[in-house]
Amino acid sequence: MKKQDGGVTYAKGFKAAGCAAGVKYKDRLDMAMVYSPKECTAAGVFTSNLIKAAPVLWDRKIVREGTGPVHAIVVNTGIANAGTGREGMKLCEEMAAKTAEVLHIEKEQVLVGSTGVIGPQLNMPSILHGVEMLSGALEDTREAAQNASRAIMTTDTHPKESAVEFEIGGRTVHLGGMAKGSGMIHPNMCTMLSYLTTDLCISRDLLQKALSKAAEDTFNMISVDGDTSTNDTLIILANGEAGNEEINSEDEGYSIFLEALYQVTEDLARQMAADGEGATKLLTCRVINASDKEKARILAKSVITSSLTKAAIYGNDANWGRILCAMGYSGAGFDPESLDISFEAGGCQRITVYHDGAGTDFSEEEAAALLKHDEVIVTADMKEGEASATAWGCDLTHDYVSINADYRS
Repeated sequence: MKKQDGGVTYAKGFKAAGCAAGVKYKDRLDMAMVYSPKECTAAGVFTSNLIKAAPVLWDRKIVREGTGPVHAIVVNTGIANAGTGREGMKLCEEMAAKTAEVLHIEKEQVLVGSTGVIGPQLNMPSILHGVEMLSGALEDTREAAQNASRAIMTTDTHPKESAVEFEIGGRTVHLGGMAKGSGMIHPNMCTMLSYLTTDLCISRDLLQKALSKAAEDTFNMISVDGDTSTNDTLIILANGEAGNEEINSEDEGYSIFLEALYQVTEDLARQMAADGEGATKLLTCRVINASDKEKARILAKSVITSSLTKAAIYGNDANWGRILCAMGYSGAGFDPESLDISFEAGGCQRITVYHDGAGTDFSEEEAAALLKHDEVIVTADMKEGEASATAWGCDLTHDYVSINADYRS
């Protein structure tokens, strides 16, 4: 398994483009397209929010019904096409139809994505013009992937990409992807769009199974602010260009692919958590030696979603009481008299701050210095089993409020 410098064009046969269409922003890339001339198998995971944006409904129908191949994805930023009723669905269909027209495919072979402000209808003249610009700019280059990843950003401070190369059945396989997400991020999918591409040949059912499994332990284990969006979408397209024998059982090839998928989705998830709106550091919580996996997941997520814990991390305050409290109200049962909580960061010795029911006599100065690092890791050792889980979040800063106080302007 080799990590590579790449994005959505890293897999063979995929092209991408980004353009400035003026959907809402006037001075930046705001539309992206990903395209494979060869037919693709598609899988997807979508928001758990009851309110689902028109693009989510469009994509979910195509992915779940699986009645035909997919060739393209087109995405806009600035306007979410959420809370837009029947007109929003109509405009979503127009977006797909225009893409199908310029690429000479069917509209049901096009997936769409939108992110931005909830409520306004799409600026269709700009959208349709953007589709034309994108179709003429499609390339399989590294630069094209980078342009696409920049074009799907909203309040993100930088683009997010990841890629790996691996071997299956004597064939070299490539997996790459891009993601956006900085605010309205919460487990069970968040204000995130993520698009993955692979040249692997794999059945639709196993592609969906692998994607759902990977998402559960990566994208569904991040949180910035506790808000689950209306537009969350994770899509993977597989075009089979690697030439491997189709994976249609959970054999060694499937396991290797699943490992690659975990690596890319975790990388993208960590990038999103670290780039939370106003964030200065990544907050990682590892729950180890729990009695079962679900308990570990609940406890880890409760810590990284706690506003008081996040604020303490921002202030470099080793206030372990915030962490203990968050674990206590998580709903997961455990014995606080048999629990250790510690902090660690790159290049620093781990500091145990809570041991078997009471705080330890640790150095506040050393702990404060540790908490100044770009990534702070909280480890909760439950001492009750062998299960573990990891969740990722960020600190809570003054800038988070400032960014969201004037988001619509």
